[in-house]
Amino acid sequence: MKQINSIWKKGPGKLGILKPLLGSWHAQSETSMGKVSCFRTFIPILNGKYVQLNAKWEFGKKVYEEFAIYGIYNSKLSFWSFTSDGKRSEGVLTDGKDIHPESIAFEAEMPAGLARMIYWPNADGGFNWAVESKNKNGWKRFIEHKYKSI
Repeated sequence: MKQINSIWKKGPGKLGILKPLLGSWHAQSETSMGKVSCFRTFIPILNGKYVQLNAKWEFGKKVYEEFAIYGIYNSKLSFWSFTSDGKRSEGVLTDGKDIHPESIAFEAEMPAGLARMIYWPNADGGFNWAVESKNKNGWKRFIEHKYKSI
């Protein structure tokens, strides 16, 4: 098997996998609603026992926000997400190596079925982020962003 050089440097402990995401990030993309500018900030909180995500999506004057907490629950890295449209989701770490060997992926059961979000390193020193839904043929991607550090 070919050895893959690690791009991301992980930290210690069960939350160490999230270390490459810590900091503030920005992506711009085209959507069916027009241009979107998305900001994500990941910070350790509560003595490093959790990681907090604040995300803000700007579609011109329309703003959509997400607040999420990542932590350990039942010995698994999990997340709890709350959004400005009143929705919430929760999920657990899963395998995303079909996307990239160093991916960080989470699955969540949503009203429309199983979904996953994946973070993986890109060659520009940032990361890519995608959301996919599971169907009978596998995973169908419906959003992808390329983030750069800010």
